[in-house]
Amino acid sequence: MTYRFFAPAPPRAATGRTAAVYQQSRDDFLGPLPTFQALSAVPEVLAATWALMREALLAGDASRVDRELVAATVSRANHCQFCVDAHVLLLHALGAPKLAEAVVRGETPPEPRHAQLVRWAQASRSPRAADWTSSYGPEITGTLLAFHFVNRVVSALLDPDLLPAGLQRSPLVRSVGGRLYAKAAREPKEPGRSLPLLDAAATASPPAWAGDSPVGVAYASLRNAATRGGEALLGDVARQTVTATVRWEDGRFPARPADWAVDLVRDVPGTDRIGTRIALLAAFAPAAISPGDVALWRLSHPADADLVRVVAYGAITATDHVAQALASAHL
Repeated sequence: MTYRFFAPAPPRAATGRTAAVYQQSRDDFLGPLPTFQALSAVPEVLAATWALMREALLAGDASRVDRELVAATVSRANHCQFCVDAHVLLLHALGAPKLAEAVVRGETPPEPRHAQLVRWAQASRSPRAADWTSSYGPEITGTLLAFHFVNRVVSALLDPDLLPAGLQRSPLVRSVGGRLYAKAAREPKEPGRSLPLLDAAATASPPAWAGDSPVGVAYASLRNAATRGGEALLGDVARQTVTATVRWEDGRFPARPADWAVDLVRDVPGTDRIGTRIALLAAFAPAAISPGDVALWRLSHPADADLVRVVAYGAITATDHVAQALASAHL
């Protein structure tokens, strides 16, 4: 597994909140995975991302198979091969190999509930075009939103292969890996355990769709932490450009992302142009963020943390566009 633009500090060097997140991810999941290591330069975003994924995907009473199906389907809709591979493997671990392989092939599962979940998760990529909303509870809905965010961060900052030469896409490797992770995947997790890791000031106003679930607290914390990072780096015109583009493009995949982004930032002040470009690509086509883009950004923002912040800002803007469809349905 390699990182596209920087190598995070190894887990053994972690301290403070980052170390606490890593320990909890060892206890409750599969350890500090590359996704979380890539975010470790910004501990408040790392902690909120982990909390949302833990409370939505791992804890609570909703079917874990249903949640992994949503995670894999959203990842496929967002073209995040790394996340598709990871969650197909976890479907194997949960004893659903036929469902896992149907996801890999892009097929509609035969079981009606699963087929409905797949259609719902796919439609969320463009919620306005699909007139999309949700009748699902906080855990299923939170899983969907968690992976809209995680997919974009992963595609921006990580290479797509979990294993050398893409070995994780071998059915045999998926089957063997599923058996190795079966015990960890099936253990129940207590809701709310991640919330003490969050900034107390960033957990206000959980969204209506989440009720009083810990999922809503985690989502509000992630939205606040990632948005604040963008506000610290980009001016008003830049932020308005990102927000407006996310709204009117509604999840459309640009045919030529690099050219598309150049056109969109022409009227942005010069000092903000490259940051706006990276945030827009993070929202729509994160794998298209190039070494040249990052080199230009680092001329004025050399820290890894600022690259993570601008990527997270684009990712949360796109994710919250999906969440807004839920907000209007729960008024």
